[in-house]
Amino acid sequence: MVLLESLLLAGFLFLAGITFVFLRNRFQFRGVAGEERAADTDLSVAVCIPARNEEATIRMCLDHALSQNYANTRVYVLNDRSTDDTTSILEQYRKVHSDKLVIAQGTDRPEGWLGKPYACHQLSKMVKEDIIIFIDADTWMHPDVVNKIVGSFNRNNIDFITIWPEQKLVSFWEKTVVPLVYYALLGLLPAAYTERKPRWMPSFFHSRFKTLFAAACGQFMAFRSETYKQIDGHTSVKNEIVEDVMLARKVIEHGFRMRMYHGVDSFFCRMYDSEESMEQGFRKNFLAGFDYNIPLFVFMAIMHFLAFILPFLVLLAAIVLPVSDQAVWLSIYSIGLFTVHRIILAFWMKWDLSKSFLHVVGVGWFQRLGFITLADYLKGRAVRWKDDEISHKKKS
Repeated sequence: MVLLESLLLAGFLFLAGITFVFLRNRFQFRGVAGEERAADTDLSVAVCIPARNEEATIRMCLDHALSQNYANTRVYVLNDRSTDDTTSILEQYRKVHSDKLVIAQGTDRPEGWLGKPYACHQLSKMVKEDIIIFIDADTWMHPDVVNKIVGSFNRNNIDFITIWPEQKLVSFWEKTVVPLVYYALLGLLPAAYTERKPRWMPSFFHSRFKTLFAAACGQFMAFRSETYKQIDGHTSVKNEIVEDVMLARKVIEHGFRMRMYHGVDSFFCRMYDSEESMEQGFRKNFLAGFDYNIPLFVFMAIMHFLAFILPFLVLLAAIVLPVSDQAVWLSIYSIGLFTVHRIILAFWMKWDLSKSFLHVVGVGWFQRLGFITLADYLKGRAVRWKDDEISHKKKS
């Protein structure tokens, strides 16, 4: 019984840490919708969109990219050897928007490159603008977004900006699972530390560990063109599964400044349209997101079990088995605490409030995926994603 209470206490203390970081982010993690628009500026902007078999989403993406109210904007699309109707759709748009839309045909990627980094690399070779923005073809944005991004670059002397979109969730599994990605981000990483040194951390340690605070969302990444060149752009991350995070690390390593926004009311995405595609997508990058640090991966799985799953098991067991009052109350406190987190997150991100009470189901989904991903790694089993064969081996 003492062991059970100790495990529950460990999980509750883990939740207490999440609470501190989460509440801090709620007040400090800014939304791009709240930023001021750019003053008069000569900065030119390239919005770059890699597109492979995106017939279901490319129209909405282009409609919004071409409707930006920042005048000095040009849109570039790389048709990455699409085999669906993407090619004909792009041709239709090219005829109507030839003054501000450039379309290029992608080439077969060289050995050693993954698909998305190579597509973005090809796009980067086409542009001459001062600011280069990469967005995914399944995203769309408010007409003010580019204007506000330019304003942020100017006012804050920023070199790299990333936006975490307002995720549009439709199916049961989307609503249950995808919010956990944002919960992990907002509960484990103080967003302010992506921009500045923690005041409590000595400079000696920060210079060695500053890249641990790097984070980015590949669905929206904006660079000053000179910054992008100096970090060697996507060439520097050509075989990285989580190339967005690795690019953020390159930015910080080179001494450049970054800023991270959320996209509520301004930048939107629907990442996956089925549980199958969601599992494939998360399976390819789950372990890579931990930089293939197996001890950390296992530790976080254990802490998630103790904080989110064990309290439910204890309350169920208490119905028929003798369980101490301390264990019962620790379980109730833990469930209540992370449910409050999820309710706050649902209101913040404009998600289905009812799914806040299914947090444990989402955690269970990821726990199962963690076992699968770990087995992939241990067995050397590759995972296919679009045209890429993803091998779960840390790059040397």
